Amino acid sequence: MPQHQDNAVEVIVPSGRRRVAHYCRGLTGTRWFALTVFAVILVNAALLGAETYSGFVAEWHRWSQLAEHACLAVFTVEILLRMAAHADRPRDFWKDPWNVFDLVVVLCAFLPVVRENTTVLRLLRLARVLRTARFLPQLRIVLVAVARSLPGTLSFLLVGALLLYVYAMVGWVFFGRHDPEHYGSLGRAVLTLFLLMTLDGVGDAVHAGLEISRWSLLYYASYVLLASFVLVNVLIGVVLTSLDEARDMDAADEGQTTARHPTPRHAGSRHLRLRIEAARRALDDLECALAQAEPPGDGGRRQTVPIAERRAQ
Repeated sequence: MPQHQDNAVEVIVPSGRRRVAHYCRGLTGTRWFALTVFAVILVNAALLGAETYSGFVAEWHRWSQLAEHACLAVFTVEILLRMAAHADRPRDFWKDPWNVFDLVVVLCAFLPVVRENTTVLRLLRLARVLRTARFLPQLRIVLVAVARSLPGTLSFLLVGALLLYVYAMVGWVFFGRHDPEHYGSLGRAVLTLFLLMTLDGVGDAVHAGLEISRWSLLYYASYVLLASFVLVNVLIGVVLTSLDEARDMDAADEGQTTARHPTPRHAGSRHLRLRIEAARRALDDLECALAQAEPPGDGGRRQTVPIAERRAQ
């Protein structure tokens, strides 16, 4: 019986680090905490936009600086609480890219070189606006999808550059003399075809080409078909595939986080179940000890039957 109680105490009573992590995890997981930080991020973005007006800067310069310092203090407290929420598992904090991003953004504000450079400081404050992705799951999924689609996008850019080069050379050969403004050099031809990729001014280009040669219709039709329809659809397919992968990754990360760090309600019910199981084991051991201590007879037989029935239940 004492051994069971010692094991139960070791499981139920957490260490000091676990208590801090449990408390901070429950605090950072609340809705009001997320809404507060999100509101501070919006205030920071509004202040950054208001500073572009010279009249506001001249009249409210001191108050805007105080508001900036207050926002920085809130962000500092937030990142400290998030780090404390991983006190029992410090490695999990660094596994989340958003935690690393938030930490870098906050720490850079305290560097002397960054604080003295106004341009870098404003860019740093602008980077804080991206932290809204943490509190908007759909935006976070889109950003992750864009990042995952970069390898496929690079392949798309290589194919598009090759297509532009080939058609630019063909356009320079056939239209360079008659239309030097648009096809007088390779650079101008590439710029013209790049604008035509968005179907902007295709009608004027086709009419101008027909005045030079009827074969220009085949030239523009094939280019629009390949550049504006095939390549763009391929790019959309790459982005949609990356979006599905990002959604699966986000769902998997949420499942792992829930499994590693249960919510306070689930953790409290788990501790309660452990205590009940420990109490049941202690009662069973006590009943067994009393049954063995009694002399053999009717009383002992009557006592052992309910014990077996209760254990069966």
